[in-house]
This record gives sequence, structure tokens and C-alpha cells, in this order.
Amino acid sequence: MDSEGWLALGRYAREVLAAQDTRRFVLGFTLCGPLMRLWEFDRLGGIASESFDINKDGLQFVFTILGFLRMNEEDFGFDPSVVAEEGQRFVVIKRGGRTERLVIDKLVARKACVAGRATTCWRAHREEDPQTHLFIKDSWQDIKRDEEGDLLREATEKGVVNVARYCHHETVQVRGTDDDIQSNARDGLDVTTATNYQPERSMPSPTTVAFGASWEGSSSAAGEKRPYGQLGTPLPPSNSRSAILATLEGCIKGHESLHEVGFLHRDISINNLMINKDMDNPSWSSFLIDLDLAVRERREDTSRAKKGRAGTLAFMAVGVLLGEKHSFMHDLESFFWVLLWICLRYDGPHKWRDLPKYHHMNYVVTMESSACQNKGQVIDERDFIRYAEERFTPHCQPLVPWVNRLRRVVFPNGRRWETEDVGLYAWMRDVIGRARKDPKVLAEDSLTV
Repeated sequence: MDSEGWLALGRYAREVLAAQDTRRFVLGFTLCGPLMRLWEFDRLGGIASESFDINKDGLQFVFTILGFLRMNEEDFGFDPSVVAEEGQRFVVIKRGGRTERLVIDKLVARKACVAGRATTCWRAHREEDPQTHLFIKDSWQDIKRDEEGDLLREATEKGVVNVARYCHHETVQVRGTDDDIQSNARDGLDVTTATNYQPERSMPSPTTVAFGASWEGSSSAAGEKRPYGQLGTPLPPSNSRSAILATLEGCIKGHESLHEVGFLHRDISINNLMINKDMDNPSWSSFLIDLDLAVRERREDTSRAKKGRAGTLAFMAVGVLLGEKHSFMHDLESFFWVLLWICLRYDGPHKWRDLPKYHHMNYVVTMESSACQNKGQVIDERDFIRYAEERFTPHCQPLVPWVNRLRRVVFPNGRRWETEDVGLYAWMRDVIGRARKDPKVLAEDSLTV
């Protein structure tokens, strides 16, 4: 079987993993003439056995088929913590010394990937309390990183505002042990002893990167579930321009609150800024989610997780793309790139404009070219005004002068910042707050809510 066939098989595995939201891994086999080979695709990548001739080794062939026939759902790679019963699905958790069942109402999102965190999100409710909505996030965590659940719990305990509220988190258990890839999915198999072994590239997911994160073949990942006590919808929804600005303002406040207690988010992106969907919920109207790549800022260490590039490519700060140590200032710059992305694509409720494939916010050739060439034209004021007037959607044209004012704050004197300044939080919120009151921004808002 040639390399093209292997890639095709990997694509099929990705489709299965994407379509079945409780899949931990996928097993399969190929039969090319008399040569049989077994495959496994998990969140560290794909591995295969040596091929064998079924005509010459019929006993191994029979044992292989019998092995597949005797497997249960858990052996086939399904998550045992999600159970189906009478047409409903439940996530079973243990909290406060007792077992609870969370009823899954709807699949919200699932990453279509093989290797990576494979984040899956469900809307759910407690079995005994259908009126209280929860948001369950399921993902594979690098075992060398701080668990997102621990960070979120600590943030909630410290009174952080405008960040998803913590309810509970736990690592999925399979046969009484933590479900990590190396020990469970691969049953302790050491792939580094293979004759054709090559260290796997760092690749947490197709759209979010954490260069320097330990996803090499010697590491592993563990499945973890976290119910959140808040239900939201990603920015932008079917809302007015002023509502989008209000969401940005609230999420910047949430980021500042995280920073004040010593956390750095490191992945400010369009899908991590949420508008509160529960109108009966008295909490804040917008909030940040996803602390997967977050770190403790004030911890004295030299971990690669802090020094490496992290975030979603289109929204990464220029300095991060150039390899600078990640700072809260870089995250604040990412808020600017999120707003710019919205203005380039969002043309009113349910109306989106595609960016050209070659556009710098849709395609990155290299880190350096993206930082120095593509995003550079936005930093210069004359280039930016021309750029915005030509490329902002009609719906977002009233935001041109305000996005430019925000650009001046984020890039003082048309240059990247040189010294950290917590005052940037207030300056950005001030610009956004004044933009929300602009009559031109408010015009026709009543028609777009």
C-alpha cells in the first residue's frame, strides 16, 4: 500500500472521528491482495502493524478477525463515560461523592481532526434539573500541561468575571484508570522502537496551534470532560454592531480579570468570545471560554508551554508569530485581529463573506511572512484606512474610524508595543465603549437585532 493509500485511509479515519462524537480512536485493517495490515488512529496520529500474508499465515488472519468480532464498544474506541438509554445520551460524572447524569441535548461543535485535542462541545442539563443549562467540553489534554479544569476552577474560586463559570471536571476513566492514549488506546505500545519511527510534529489541532507543546511520540494525552455553568453563542451572532462591540468589551474585561489573578489565556479567537444565551441568567452578558492553552503568568519556570507560540493563527499577535515570549499585551492585540476579522467577513445577521484563499487571515505560508508582510499593512495608518474602506463589509463600514482608533491604541505610533502596560485594557475598552454610542454605529441597529 503506497503513501497515497495511507493518506486516504487517514482521511477516512478523520471522517469517522468527526462523525461519531464519542469516538476515542478508530481501528481498521487493509487487505491489499494477500497482505493484511492493522491500523489504529488516535489523537497522537496513526500507527500500523507489519503486514502479513493471510495465505501463508492463516492462523494469524483468523485470530485477527475473531479479535474484531469479540470487541465491545469500548474496545472499538467509544467513550464509556457517555451512555445511551431510551433514546437519550448521558455523560456520567462523579461529583461530591455521588454519581450524576448530565443529559446531552445537542452536539454544538466537534473538531474534524485525527491528531490533536479533538475538542467536542455539547449542550446539556442535569437529569434532575432540565431547566438549568450546561455546556460540556470534552477534549484530549497534554498530560504535561496544567489541566484546563484546574485552571478554570481556580479562576472561579478567585472571583474572576466574564469567564465561563466552572462546575466540575474529571478525566475519563477506562477500566478503572485514566484514559490516556499511551496506556489505554495504544496499550503501552512504544512506537519509538519502530524501524521507520519519526517523531510526530507538534499539532494540537488544524486551526489552533501550540508550538512547543509536547505532542511528540514520547508523550500522551488524556481525555477530560468539563461541564460549564453557562451557555453562550460564539461571536458574532444575529446581533447589531453595538452588541458585537459590547461582547468584545466584556471579554476584554474577562481577560483583565484573568490577568489580575495570574492567568494568561493565549488563545483569543473568534470562537472563544461568547455572548450569554441564557436571558434568565443574571451573570455577565459576555464571557471568555477555552483555557486549554492558558498558563499561570506568575509561576517561575522555563516551560516550553510558556515560551512557545500558542493561539489561533489568524488572530495571533505579530510578536507571537515572530517568537516573542507570550504576554497579556499579545492577547490584547488578538482582540484587535478578531474585530478586524469580523469587519472583513460579517455583513449582518446570518450573512458572511468568504475571504480569498490567499488572504493573510485565512492562509499562512510561514510565521514570519504572515507577521512581516501581511499584517504589516494593517499597522500603518495610511495603508489601514485604504485597506478598511476597500475590504470592510457594507454592514461594518461605520466601524472603520473606530477600528482605526483601536489600531492606534494597540499599535502606538504605527509600531508594535515595546513595554508592557496594563493601561491598555482601559484604553481599548474606552475606544470600544465610545464606538458603541456612535450614532452611525447605532444607525439601523434595530433592523439587525
